[in-house]
Amino acid sequence: MDVTNLRDRTALVTGAGSGIGRASALAFARRGANLAICDVDESGLAETEAEARKLGVEVLSRRVDVASAEQMQAFADAVHARVEAIDVLMNNAGVGLGGGLLETSLEDWHWIVDINLFGVVHGIHHFVPAMVRRGRGGHVVNVASMAGYVAGSMLPAYSTTKFAVIGLSESLREELAPHRIGVTAVCPGIINTGIVQASRLRGTQASEASRAEMQRGFARRNYTPERVAENVLRAIGRNRAVAPISPEAWTFYYAKRFAPGFVRWLGAQLTRRQAAAAKRGNG
Repeated sequence: MDVTNLRDRTALVTGAGSGIGRASALAFARRGANLAICDVDESGLAETEAEARKLGVEVLSRRVDVASAEQMQAFADAVHARVEAIDVLMNNAGVGLGGGLLETSLEDWHWIVDINLFGVVHGIHHFVPAMVRRGRGGHVVNVASMAGYVAGSMLPAYSTTKFAVIGLSESLREELAPHRIGVTAVCPGIINTGIVQASRLRGTQASEASRAEMQRGFARRNYTPERVAENVLRAIGRNRAVAPISPEAWTFYYAKRFAPGFVRWLGAQLTRRQAAAAKRGNG
């Protein structure tokens, strides 16, 4: 899909109230796309809407919980009342959950699966059929994670959802190719967003000291959402199946394939370091 000029196209972004979602929505708008955006954070969503309108594009903004099929259906009805079908669907909304398997409750599992996986399923279910019927092509972007191909013992639930998003994306890519609709699973890496602040932490990680340390690490890394957004546009233009974004995401993408034993060893070392740091923080 040509993304150099998106004028008269419509891009839909979930989780557009902050971070990668906001940056991507504004990147689409700068290329001329009209927007349909949603989030549960109404104040953040309003800020994104205001910034987008300054760029001279039309914006449909709604508070939507992507975990709710009913709310996504209502959002789809509002969008399709304006346009026959969208051109770009970016399923971005997601949450984090840190903690080992033994520390993760069933309620936690349902919470993260409903948002991170069913949020993507709902986006596909409610918007892709109209894209197919219209017959003009388009692109679907599903935001996964580096944790979608490198699992760790401290992120079992989060990794499960992101592995699933990559698998879903690859299956959907094959099915939609005859309709000229590309599908990309984006795997950002360590990005300086607010995900740590909004994440649930369990077990040894469940302290504000641990949360603060993780936030400092993300801030020191300082790979911005705006850089991710530019790479998302590039991935759409190149119709990539899986698109690691940051250098560490690319490194682990290839390391998992060519040196899986090293990746497992490194993961064990990092887990021990995190546990030790959490213990110091809790002490």
